Amino acid sequence: MRVTNALMSKSFMRNLNNNMKNVYTYQEQLSTMQQVSRPSDDPLKVSKVLDLNNEIKQNDEYKTTINDSIDFANVQDSALGNATTSIQRIYTLTQQAANGTYNDQDRQAIKAEVENEIDTLMDSLNTSFGGRYIFAGNNTTTKPFTKEASVDGAIPKVTYNGTADNTSKEIARGVTIELKTDGSKLMLTGEDGSDLGTFFNDLLTALDSGDTEQLGGDLLSTVDKQMNNIINLRTDIGATQNRLVAAKDRNESEYLNLKTTFSNTQDIDLAETYMKYSMEMVSYEASLQMGTKILQNNLLDYIR
Repeated sequence: MRVTNALMSKSFMRNLNNNMKNVYTYQEQLSTMQQVSRPSDDPLKVSKVLDLNNEIKQNDEYKTTINDSIDFANVQDSALGNATTSIQRIYTLTQQAANGTYNDQDRQAIKAEVENEIDTLMDSLNTSFGGRYIFAGNNTTTKPFTKEASVDGAIPKVTYNGTADNTSKEIARGVTIELKTDGSKLMLTGEDGSDLGTFFNDLLTALDSGDTEQLGGDLLSTVDKQMNNIINLRTDIGATQNRLVAAKDRNESEYLNLKTTFSNTQDIDLAETYMKYSMEMVSYEASLQMGTKILQNNLLDYIR
């Protein structure tokens, strides 16, 4: 009889401990609102939760890169918009200066306005964003376009000080995009070595000399090419902006999917968990009541 009661006591204690463990598990889940809190709870699920958490962090990093790139491209578009306005004004002034009815004094006034527009154009192309020049290639801390000061009446020279590089950004796993930071494209170097700086020199020289034939011929044609070049680069940047906006939409969609999967894997179903907790509590309390009788019988057997 004593042997039987002893076995019943051991069985009771084992079951009671299991009930206590289950109650504690559900209590912890209700307090943390999470299915697992440590690797020992469910190693496979914890591993999946950690992987999902890393994916969410990576997604957030890509989101930051995309937003920064969109802002960068917007600044580029605005700068080229201003540059386009300046070059269009230079085109109009060149066309006016080619008119034979204009005298030297008129052309000097046009020259002064052209010089102002050149300075405005340089300012636009030297725009910076977050401390980085947007058209300097890899030399982001160096002003890309400079105009040497006029000395003894000499025509100032425009030079490009950046590199011929675009900037790559990773916007998703295995997906990169190039920001158009190669400012050398804006110089539009021709086969004869002429570029934007050469054009400005030739234009100002022709205005000084009153060369209406050159103003209305090659120079007017060149300023048109320079204007189209700026517009084409702005179009490329617009395409980059569209791609970045699409990437942002995909990033946000992926974020929602990851958060949903993470929630389904980690978060508890409150109603279901509370129901299980209540059932385990009933079982635990019943075990305690039954244990009282078993322990009393054991004690009586020991006294006998």
